[in-house]
Amino acid sequence: MTQESRRCRVLLVEDEFLLCDMVAEALIEHGFEVHAVANGEDAVRHLGSGAACDVLLTDINLPGALDGTALAERARVIHPDLPVVYATGSAHRIEQIRAVTGSVLVPKPYDPNKLCAMLGHMLAN
Repeated sequence: MTQESRRCRVLLVEDEFLLCDMVAEALIEHGFEVHAVANGEDAVRHLGSGAACDVLLTDINLPGALDGTALAERARVIHPDLPVVYATGSAHRIEQIRAVTGSVLVPKPYDPNKLCAMLGHMLAN
């Protein structure tokens, strides 16, 4: 299967149910394949299962032992070249995050359609 003939797979990690649902729906409408989970532990299990993933889109503030930054670090151990997009509503914490190399930060609230366009452009390069 060539890159052009398959949909890009997004691992969406968002604990706010309504936001997760809205973003997942927008991603699907824009042609992405989405696997959504509500916490970092479930995301690591998904990545560790061998499931294909083209980009990690994660909230920074997640419940449980792994926040979004720790999740991204673990994800990069499993998939070293995995593109990472962080989302946060805590703009005051932006300077404090330990972002993985080459990652992108999207402040909340964001327009899901603009996010989809950004992901499409990011994955095309």
